[in-house]
Amino acid sequence: MAKFQLVLVIHAHQPVGNFDDVLESAYQKSYLPFLEVLARHPSIRLGLHYTGSLLEWLERAHPEYFGHLRALVKSGQVEIVGGGFYEPILVTIPHDDCHEQITRLADYVEKHFAARPRGAWLAERVWEPQLPSCLAPAGVDFTLVDDNHFLGAGFDLEKLYGHYIVEDQGHTVKLLPGLKALRYLIPFRDPAETTEFLRRAAGNHPGAYAAMGDDLEKFGVWPGTYKHCYEDGWLEKFFLELEKNDEWLETATPANAVAAHTPLGRADLPTASYTEMMEWSLPTAARKRYHALTEEFATRPEALPFLRGGIWRNFFTKYSESNLLHKKMLHVSAKVRRLASSRRDEKAFRAAREQATTLLLRGQCNDAYWHGVFGGLYSPHLRTALWNSLVRAEAIADGLLHRSKQFADSATLDFDSDGLEELYFTCDRYAALLSPHDGATISAIDCRRTNAAVVNSLMRREESYHAKLKGLSAKSTQGVQSIHEQTRVKEEGLERWLNYDRWARNGFRLLLFSGAKNYQDCAAVKLNEDAALAGGKYRVAEYSETGATLVSEESTDWPATKKFTFVSTPVGFDIGCDVTLRRTAPGTASVVLGIEVIVNFLAPSAPDRYFESSGQRYPLRWAASAPASELRVVDEWQGLAATIAAPGAREFWISPIETVSESEEGFERIYQGSQIIAVWPVELAQGAEWKGSIAFKISRPD
Repeated sequence: MAKFQLVLVIHAHQPVGNFDDVLESAYQKSYLPFLEVLARHPSIRLGLHYTGSLLEWLERAHPEYFGHLRALVKSGQVEIVGGGFYEPILVTIPHDDCHEQITRLADYVEKHFAARPRGAWLAERVWEPQLPSCLAPAGVDFTLVDDNHFLGAGFDLEKLYGHYIVEDQGHTVKLLPGLKALRYLIPFRDPAETTEFLRRAAGNHPGAYAAMGDDLEKFGVWPGTYKHCYEDGWLEKFFLELEKNDEWLETATPANAVAAHTPLGRADLPTASYTEMMEWSLPTAARKRYHALTEEFATRPEALPFLRGGIWRNFFTKYSESNLLHKKMLHVSAKVRRLASSRRDEKAFRAAREQATTLLLRGQCNDAYWHGVFGGLYSPHLRTALWNSLVRAEAIADGLLHRSKQFADSATLDFDSDGLEELYFTCDRYAALLSPHDGATISAIDCRRTNAAVVNSLMRREESYHAKLKGLSAKSTQGVQSIHEQTRVKEEGLERWLNYDRWARNGFRLLLFSGAKNYQDCAAVKLNEDAALAGGKYRVAEYSETGATLVSEESTDWPATKKFTFVSTPVGFDIGCDVTLRRTAPGTASVVLGIEVIVNFLAPSAPDRYFESSGQRYPLRWAASAPASELRVVDEWQGLAATIAAPGAREFWISPIETVSESEEGFERIYQGSQIIAVWPVELAQGAEWKGSIAFKISRPD
């Protein structure tokens, strides 16, 4: 009788833009020792998936690793599994890009390891029913999702020992169910518990196989797992335990297991991801209700598969910054694909088009589009890496499409797909997105000379896990646990930073508030500014290629007009905002008017990023009331400086934007940029008006 098989698909990934020291640590703690232990057990066979972003780093930093991996592939011990090169969520990128991502990784693997992948790893196991139409034409024979996907479709857990056929529009792919029970056993429980689980499965399903797909980083990178897996020898013991039971159990690569077993049948699965991801994607209030509901039904395991969270796309609704980044990617993709249909064939054009395509694909890396324990939306350096790639790709595409070194253009379009039109200004120096319906603010400013996204901040929101912070102190969890079972804090007193914004962190927001407020009220979100002016709708009165005039529609007592101008300069560009404010209500009012600018230069403790005011330098986390009428923020690393000029302003109020988020290392405070508000005291009688302006100038550092 055929032996029962264990199919392991182990996934290794590092996001585009992650720090070299983080990758090096992962290499030393996980990627290298895992292969070293595996090589000592030639009877153990499994699938390994490496994303293209990680393979590029390994090829550059540790080419010897390819030699080790190549030997394991040649011996048949390891099967390299493919996927999207830069680990995109395939269902959220255009079909042509999906095909390109899969094909690029398959070509790369075949070139370096002499074996073309037959299977594909799905980023975050995000499944939607139309995926076979994307996967099969790209040469994918099989992929893996979680048992959660099947259970939500009504499958019984005991029917998930093998694989199924999934189909869309006549395209078929084989689908392996990865068992959650194995994910929580490996590597957190004694190895004998895993073989005992498999022994029971083998008794019930002779000749079948059980599959598990999970992260390579859980073998060494997750907190406590390096000591557990290597110093204490868990991984060695696990492989020895599997070998000890070889009379009835064997490991198999996924392609061999699929080839040796007939499909269990057809499956039509709902949109899903792993259970934790589906919870993370829910809006905060709904997530709290969902969590309470799962606890209520914890004693009814037969009901839990039908208590489902949200879908991965919920992140675009939950976080406007994720949606904006995603729609920027789609916008750039459309421009790059226009180049693909061009009849131009000169060598320089083809090289530039290829560069733009690669940058676009890099900008599709999934991590910075979502937030959970592993998601990178709250990590500015990961958002920045994607923004920079997309800014550069779009600049190349615009240059090729315009065929001139200097150009200026503007368009009205629903850029972020919310049913409302934005104004999009582009030229060879900049791109800027103006949102009339959100207080006539600018949500994105691209510096095309340095490929920098200048705004790139994050709104401070309530997250469901913030409630855990009360009463916690900095500590380390004892023992080794799954990340989903841990509670860690990296800094005491994090609850002090739980302030929640009223508005998205856009630039040029108009703030009207009481004269009793001061700069300390900014970070605490206690200005209580006039909502109609700050976040209300503005009507576009006129616009051109280099500017626009907008009039507030919701403020009755304080109607306002904003006039924006965009000007290229020899070293950058200037954005001007002239404001006219009138008072229509009876009597005289004394208020404070502020115009807010948002700048995120990422590294608040780096000496090459700083504020300049009155001849003095200050770190980016500076919180102060500074003299007007000019302030400078410098980023020597990216090679740009932002000068804010506000003629006649009384002062600048500067506050760092600090979020508190949950990550693999625990709860942490992260700098998301600075809000800089130029403030003017204003006293207006009925019928009087006030005029003021602010200029935002991007140039090179001195």
